[in-house]
Amino acid sequence: MPCLLGCLALSAPRFVFLLVFLFSDYLGRAYESNVWPFLGFFFLPLTTLAYAAAMNENNGQLTGVWIVLLIVALAIDLGIIRFGSKRRRRGAPPPSAPSGPSRSIDVRGERVG
Repeated sequence: MPCLLGCLALSAPRFVFLLVFLFSDYLGRAYESNVWPFLGFFFLPLTTLAYAAAMNENNGQLTGVWIVLLIVALAIDLGIIRFGSKRRRRGAPPPSAPSGPSRSIDVRGERVG
C-alpha cells in the first residue's frame, strides 16, 4: 500500500496529501502546527509529503537520503524536473519520430536551406 501511495503521489500529490491527512496522523506527527501542511497543500504538496516522510521514518531527523528526497521533491514542485511536459505542450514530435522530407527554397537561382 505505501508503494502505491508513493507512485500516486508523483502524479497527483494533492490527492495523496488529502488521503494522508484524512485517514492518518502522519502529517500531525511531522508538523507541530497545521499551518505548514495547509500552506504545503497549496504551494509545495510533494515537498510537504517528503518532509513528513523524512520526519516520521527517520526519528524526527532530516539526514542522509532524506535530504536528497526532499531536494528532489522540491525540484519537482518548482518545475525544475518536468518529466517531458514541456515537449508535450509545444507539440514537438518525440525524438524517435522521423522528420519530414527536407525542403529547400530557390531564391534568384540560388538554393537556400
